[in-house]
Amino acid sequence: MNSKRCDLFSWRNAIFAICIGALFRGAFVSAAANAQLPKAETIRIEDSTGASVTVGLPVKRLVVLTSDALEIVRALGASDLVVGVYSDIEKNPLFWPVLKDKPKVGSWKEINFERVVELRPDAVLCYAQRPGRELEDKLGAFGIQVIRLDFFKPGRLAREVETLGRITGREKRAGEIAAWYLRHLDHQRALLKNIAERPAVYIEGDSNYHTAGPGSGGNDMCLQASGDNIAAELSIPYPEVTPEWVVTRNPDVIVKIANRGLGDPCYAMTKAAPLEKIRDSIMARPAWHHTGAVKRGRVHVIANEIWTGPRAIIGTCYLVRWFSPDLSTEPDPEALHREYLENFQGIRYQGVYVYP
Repeated sequence: MNSKRCDLFSWRNAIFAICIGALFRGAFVSAAANAQLPKAETIRIEDSTGASVTVGLPVKRLVVLTSDALEIVRALGASDLVVGVYSDIEKNPLFWPVLKDKPKVGSWKEINFERVVELRPDAVLCYAQRPGRELEDKLGAFGIQVIRLDFFKPGRLAREVETLGRITGREKRAGEIAAWYLRHLDHQRALLKNIAERPAVYIEGDSNYHTAGPGSGGNDMCLQASGDNIAAELSIPYPEVTPEWVVTRNPDVIVKIANRGLGDPCYAMTKAAPLEKIRDSIMARPAWHHTGAVKRGRVHVIANEIWTGPRAIIGTCYLVRWFSPDLSTEPDPEALHREYLENFQGIRYQGVYVYP
């Protein structure tokens, strides 16, 4: 009799487990189906790849994989839409006092797909080329849209800001940001239109001997500031060169981008010593004393924060100062940076970004 009761009990447990499993599977299928239901409204945008993309509205939940995109989201006043951010945000807590506490999802290099799905975003913001198209393949099954906007090429930044403004319902604010940016861009162009001589410029990325070739944001900035980028003759956007190649091109100006190895983010820095150390190491490279840049002390270090990205207009102001030192430039780049941080990012101006 006891054996029969045990058997009956076991059967009841098995049936119960099957029912519960079916319920969970049904809930998951239902959620996935609901996620793929048509949005109430759709718009057509051009993303940073040049593709025409349909975006379903409203977008009320965003996962942001890049710092450039997150700056624009905050500038638009759309931080309340953010439900997940790139993990490296924790390295710059002073700059991101609120958004640093959002759930982390990895980065554009290595995404935690399960975490992204758990956060149930309407869309994920990422770069045009990275991550690869597997992002759409994996997230599309859950009805999660992928929106590829770079925000690091000066020539299309204003258009990308306006595009994100449409997506987030912040068109008016986007128009204000774009107008501010274009006003200063046009001012720079007018200031430099009669420049006859362009200095030969070597741009070095955070990694030694990696430079900015054609199609890169750094090349665009150099041209905007009336510099002659010695790597513009190369065939790819981010080529690696040799020390000898640089010496034979004999640049008049060297610009080094600083990112890793500074100890603190530039927004948290109070002294220029880390940037000065980087400059000293470049000045001491074998045979580089033969270049005009080192001979005349025209070697400059600039923080990655204002190199390309949403703050490229500020970085370009410094380039104008370095390329054309006799030219009177207004507004002052520090004043422009202060205006940007206080008016568009809602944080106070601080930090060290260039040397010397």
